[in-house]
Amino acid sequence: MAVEELHSIITRCQILEEQDFKEEDFGLFQLAGQRCIDEGHIDELLEIIQNEENKVIIKNMGWNLVGPVVRYLLWNDKEHDKRKYYFLMLDLLVKLCNPKELLLGLLELIEEPSGKQISQIILLLLRPLQTVIQKLRNNKAYSVGLALSTLWSQLSLLPVPYSKEQIQADDYGLCQCCKALIEFTKPFVEDVIDNKESSVENEKLKDEILKFCFRSLKCPLLTAQFLEQSDDTGDDPLRCFASEIIGFLSAIGHPFLKIIFNHGRKKTTWDYLEFEEEEDKQLSDSMASLAYLVFVQGISIDQLPMVLSPSYLLQFNMGHIEVLLQRTEESVFSKGLYLLENGLLRIEDNSLLHQYLEIKSFLTVPQGLVKVMTLCPTETLRKKGLAVLQLYINKLDPQGKYTLFRASHCCGLSCCGAQAPDVQAQWPWLTGPAAPRHVGSSWTGAGTRVPCIGRRTLNHSATRCLLNTSNHSGVEAFIIQNIKNQIDMSLKRTYNKWFTGPQLISLLDLVLFLPEGAETDLLQNSDRIMASLNLLRYLVIKDNENDNQTGLWTELEKIENNFLKPLHTGLNMSKAHYEAEIKNSQEVQKSKDLCSITVGREEIPNMPPEMQLKVLHSALFTFDLIESVLARVEELIEIKTKSTSEENMG
Repeated sequence: MAVEELHSIITRCQILEEQDFKEEDFGLFQLAGQRCIDEGHIDELLEIIQNEENKVIIKNMGWNLVGPVVRYLLWNDKEHDKRKYYFLMLDLLVKLCNPKELLLGLLELIEEPSGKQISQIILLLLRPLQTVIQKLRNNKAYSVGLALSTLWSQLSLLPVPYSKEQIQADDYGLCQCCKALIEFTKPFVEDVIDNKESSVENEKLKDEILKFCFRSLKCPLLTAQFLEQSDDTGDDPLRCFASEIIGFLSAIGHPFLKIIFNHGRKKTTWDYLEFEEEEDKQLSDSMASLAYLVFVQGISIDQLPMVLSPSYLLQFNMGHIEVLLQRTEESVFSKGLYLLENGLLRIEDNSLLHQYLEIKSFLTVPQGLVKVMTLCPTETLRKKGLAVLQLYINKLDPQGKYTLFRASHCCGLSCCGAQAPDVQAQWPWLTGPAAPRHVGSSWTGAGTRVPCIGRRTLNHSATRCLLNTSNHSGVEAFIIQNIKNQIDMSLKRTYNKWFTGPQLISLLDLVLFLPEGAETDLLQNSDRIMASLNLLRYLVIKDNENDNQTGLWTELEKIENNFLKPLHTGLNMSKAHYEAEIKNSQEVQKSKDLCSITVGREEIPNMPPEMQLKVLHSALFTFDLIESVLARVEELIEIKTKSTSEENMG
């Protein structure tokens, strides 16, 4: 019945001119053709399509059959006997139908599915889509851009495989699609290369390919993980995709050197206003991804001029590192760590000039490292962040180290009005009972005021101390240990004015200080306090009062008033408080009731008294440890001052 209906429609349309076809004819043809497919009359349908007398009808109406054919191929078993006939029909329709209508129809089909069917339909339709676009005579660049944009939008919905096993399994077909997409794009890249004349259409085609490359650099390549270099990198589909994308850039006249070295400069790289707008919105992530691929993965690294100095390459990459570290996905900010490490390893220790710290990113990147060290839930990445920060410190010259320890990302305008990012939105693992205890004030909520920053350079006279902006006792202890190391090198090896005398005193004022005096939370700040006491003990031992190379003895009275005495008072108050809590907990334990305790502003109910006692005794142990080091420091000071007095009297 369906075949007879289709023959009837075709017989009526054969006597009509092309322009006389009515909308009703299109609808009837589509319904009859759909029924033929549903009822399995594939041979009769193929005969109708191949009939030369139906050429005009198929050209105008045949594209309506593409959807049913494609859906059949997607939904039916791959082992089905008649699949080859459906593929033949699809090829015939692509060959005979109006390419404009086919293009829109194919793109609509590509946009329909979700989940694993996205890759299935893309792999099925890429070759027909390529053929259709190549048949178009006008507006080819627009059609290529529309197709690439649609394909990329669908691919961006697929999860990016993370591990080697996931890449090899390729459950959602992303890796297969990336490979097929390269083959789809190659003919259009070749068109750009072959067209030596700089026509408007060719320039538009070049820009469409350029946009696609930048989108691909952002997704999937920004979050993609690559196989280890020791593995067979030729079998890494995502690395091959990245290599091809970078190759496309060079082929169309935009080699990566030109792109990434010009990005961010006032003079635009792009010729069209539309692309300049896209640059402002999209390209920072793409450029950072490109820098990682070149410098860390080594893709096309041989194109890099050997004359470029390591410090220049680091300066050039710092903006990209900043972009990567600002992201909260581990797969992205980890690339910032490796890109920074790659740049620093090229530089000799103590050779990175302090003038580089006048560039915004050289001060904001360490702040990004601190966030990784303190907020990232993965221990290996936290340790990596710590190691890279230490490497960064090691590369700076003495004045640079001094500046970094004292300076932060603030411009000094406390009421600049910039708003802090929302914690839960940016770092979801920070909420709930498992949240880290030491979270900086600039991460406490959307209403918190945070310092602002200029576009490129900072006013150092208005900067705040890195020690006071990390808001994490462990990080502050790490910085203090680095200060101690620099003092030690200055006293033992080469004299360094930045870590002796007046310059050092300004650092000691920041280190040997309790932020809230005797009321400072000693438990929360225990790491910093212990590091400060150890530094003070070192200075007392190494620097004699008569020599006073560090300036310690001149400032001793101020240190006692601002640090040692408030610390004594704070210890007495804290110990008394916790001893009272222990007594209360012991009474609760006798009554066999449960108690609650608050951690990180989250109440954990029904805490057994035995566990609470362990927590409280641990706190007391920390106070005893601080007190013992404090007593030793005061003992050393007394011994040194008494010895100096006796020498002077003698």
